[in-house]
Parts: sequence; C-alpha cells; structure tokens
Amino acid sequence: MQKFTLHKGLVAPMDRENVDTDAIIPKQFLKSIARSGFGPNLFDEWRYLDKGEPGMDPTSRKPNPDFVLNQPRYQGASILLARKNFGCGSSREHAPWALEQFGFRALIAPSFADIFFSNCFKNGLLPIVLPELQVARLFDEVQGFNGYSLTIDLPRQVVIKADGTELPFDVQPFRKYCLVNGFDDIGLTLRHADKIKAYEAQRLARMPWLAQTMTR
Repeated sequence: MQKFTLHKGLVAPMDRENVDTDAIIPKQFLKSIARSGFGPNLFDEWRYLDKGEPGMDPTSRKPNPDFVLNQPRYQGASILLARKNFGCGSSREHAPWALEQFGFRALIAPSFADIFFSNCFKNGLLPIVLPELQVARLFDEVQGFNGYSLTIDLPRQVVIKADGTELPFDVQPFRKYCLVNGFDDIGLTLRHADKIKAYEAQRLARMPWLAQTMTR
C-alpha cells in the first residue's frame, strides 16, 4: 500500500449528498476480486452515456460531457470533495479500489458511511471529515477558481489551503500509523515475518512429519 504523508493535489467537487457505493462502482463490475482495473469504471453510470459492462474498452465509450470528472479543469484531480454520507449503501471494497485506481489519494466530506470509511483506510485512501460549513466554503472556492489545490499533511493532521489557512482534522492513531507507513492488513502481518519464520522452524523441529504435509 502506498504511504501517505504529505500530499498536494487538484480538487474535484462531487456536489451530491448520499453518494452510494453502487454509484461509485456499479454492481456489474463486482465480478472480479482482482484488486486492479476498476479506475476506468469509477462513477460509470454518471461518467458515460452508454451502459458499461466488464471488459469494455473505455476509449470506445461515450463520455458524459456534463459530469464533473469529465470536465477539463478537473483532469488529474487527486482530492475529491464530497457532501455528507458519502459511500453509503452496500459494503463493497471495490469502491475505494476504484477511487484509488482512478487517482484519488484523499476524500473530504462532512461525513462518510461507516464501513466505507473503514475500507478507505485499509486501501491507502484518506477520508477526511470536516465541519459542514468548512466543506461548503471549500465547494465555493473550488468552483470559483480553476486549478484549485489543497495540501494534506497527515502527520500534522491538517488540510492546508493556498492562502496558508489550516483546517485540522481527526484520525485514529492506529489508522494514521498504517497510512503513514503504507501498511495494509498484510503489511501489518509481514512486520513479524522473522518471528513467523522462527515459529515455523521450531514447530517443524518438534513435529517433522508436518514437512511432508506442507509439500503435498
């Protein structure tokens, strides 16, 4: 998992409340459990005018010119600004996969659905909760200025605006530790790889017949 410490990025506004996971990545794309290839189908039913199916070439699709992520001014955005209850609906982990693979590193909203919020941290995506009035002001600024960017300093837990204004946010220490160090669940386990190997060696020494079972 990619580490997250200091990130400066272009902001794209998703000016809708209650964006659910079926909108983030529609159900027909959930057939694959491979953790790759979902970025082209992020917000598929909003980004395209034709119906998408797994395996379709994105270059053959008909983009919706009115959808925010298709507008030239937001190309390359890596911070998504959203309204309250973002990520509601079913608990598909494909939703943060699609957001991260599209290029987003962080999300800012007044609130997130609980399971989606947790899944973001597990997949290297930083969801930031800010007061609704602060989020509303950010929407005004994003829409008012082309190329609007923010800097996110995770170690200091602040969002920094272009004028230097800092907006503090909360994050649980363990989740912060994992993001700063790039540890997903597997990475956390691999910190103890030497101890695991030592245990396996000791166990085989006590019960050598297990070696035959393990090689079958």
